[in-house]
Amino acid sequence: MKRFAVRLLSMTLALLIASNSFAEEKIKALILDGQNNHNWKVTTPILKKILEDTGKFSVEVATAPAKGPEVATFRPKFSNYQVVVSNYNGQDWSKETQNDLVEFVKNGGGFVPVHAANNAFPAWAEYNEIIGIGGWGGRSEKSGPYVRLKDGKFVNDMTPGKGGSHGKQHEFVVVTRNTEHPITKGLPAEWLHNTDELYDRLRGPAKNLTVLATAYADPKTGGSGEHEPMLMVLDYGKGRIFHTTLGHAEPAMKCIGFEVTFARGTEWAATGKVTLNTIPANFPKADKVSIR
Repeated sequence: MKRFAVRLLSMTLALLIASNSFAEEKIKALILDGQNNHNWKVTTPILKKILEDTGKFSVEVATAPAKGPEVATFRPKFSNYQVVVSNYNGQDWSKETQNDLVEFVKNGGGFVPVHAANNAFPAWAEYNEIIGIGGWGGRSEKSGPYVRLKDGKFVNDMTPGKGGSHGKQHEFVVVTRNTEHPITKGLPAEWLHNTDELYDRLRGPAKNLTVLATAYADPKTGGSGEHEPMLMVLDYGKGRIFHTTLGHAEPAMKCIGFEVTFARGTEWAATGKVTLNTIPANFPKADKVSIR
């Protein structure tokens, strides 16, 4: 009887250890920064904290050297991670690093460009396919179409014009356009986002692109007069991309709406699923901002 009890205890302990080991297994995420026309030294820690606070992620940061020849030495091991978050907008990487990222995504890695990361690398064709649409850097109709909402459907618009602009920073309403995607499922139809740059007139290859949410770029604030894509997803090879144009600075990133969509989108890019299903009680309302 005593021997049986000892054996039962050993089996129970083994199961508990195995269970705890499984529970502690986290999504490996890498954030890229080091160059940006936005304050990455402030925003990267916020992005890292958002992910870590979910309990789902183990997050590391790879910081590129300042602008100059040393950028050629920047070569993170993307394959060590399940998802890469880009908070980078700066000098071109080496061809080797570019190829590494393309292969990482093509082979199933997740990628999450945040805000100005869609300004980066205008001449890098594969990067522009990965992000879908982007802005600035000389982008134009040669880069691809605008993505416009017409009669309830998203269409590609090849009207000539610049790629990338925004009006003055302000609060604006984000409209959920896809209510069935795991990233936006359960979110309010509309929610008021805290002060941010509302990117408009983005353009690019726009292949396999699904718009999840938009915001109206009101001409009164310097906008395009169009319902512009804010949250998007697309595939590249076996990889999944969640593209958020939100997140100019600390006020925008401290919006609960940004936190929820960024965390959900990063989990989806990494795994193809969203287990962060609970919508917090303090999620923004259509007429009320909510910040941490």
